[in-house]
Amino acid sequence: MTTRSALVVEDERTINDALTQRLRAEGFDVLQAFDGPSAVELARTARPDVVLLDVMLPGFDGLEVCRRIQADRPVPVLMLTARDDEADVLVGLGVGADDYLTKPFSMREVVARVAALLRRVERAAALADERPTAIGVGALSIDPGTRRTTVAGEPVHLTPTEFDLLLCLAREAGQVLSRERLLREVWDWGDAWGSPGASRTVDSHVRALRSKVGAARIRTVHGVGYALEELR
Repeated sequence: MTTRSALVVEDERTINDALTQRLRAEGFDVLQAFDGPSAVELARTARPDVVLLDVMLPGFDGLEVCRRIQADRPVPVLMLTARDDEADVLVGLGVGADDYLTKPFSMREVVARVAALLRRVERAAALADERPTAIGVGALSIDPGTRRTTVAGEPVHLTPTEFDLLLCLAREAGQVLSRERLLREVWDWGDAWGSPGASRTVDSHVRALRSKVGAARIRTVHGVGYALEELR
């Protein structure tokens, strides 16, 4: 079995060391970075399977780190933030982060989120190999094989999580999918429903997705979940 590698980017050494030790105990090869420039360089040279990335960093911040490493190659990123402001979360998701955790967090939840991110990457790769048929919902086209999305023929850049979320909604367009189901099928959280931030994770990603494909395409059913609507 291939050993997974992780890059932990956190300028507070105590937190960085704690994350590193826990991930190593879970069987990961772990690299550490304590500032923006070294994080980008390590991501480029070591090519980790997953990145745990603090927002506030010396050199340049985690948002810029995320932009640069995603421009080099797609890699799942778990953003770690001390701020729970929705605007900050949406910016992080917009530059390519796949998920986020607000400090303070438990090491158990970190490990669970990282494992879920890696399972999703494996599932997406397997799906791409099958070359499934593209799905059309009004003017929206989603191709699971190439992982490309267009609206009225124009390409739309989505993060891996946004694409998986849109694909899940598109497969049952018009039907309301609960937040619990989306967490299970998109994030692969399983029994994590009800944990702190679970519902917020879905809602934040839906808001980011709406900004790219059009807010009216995703209908909110309060207290239940979301549905993808057919619009021209």
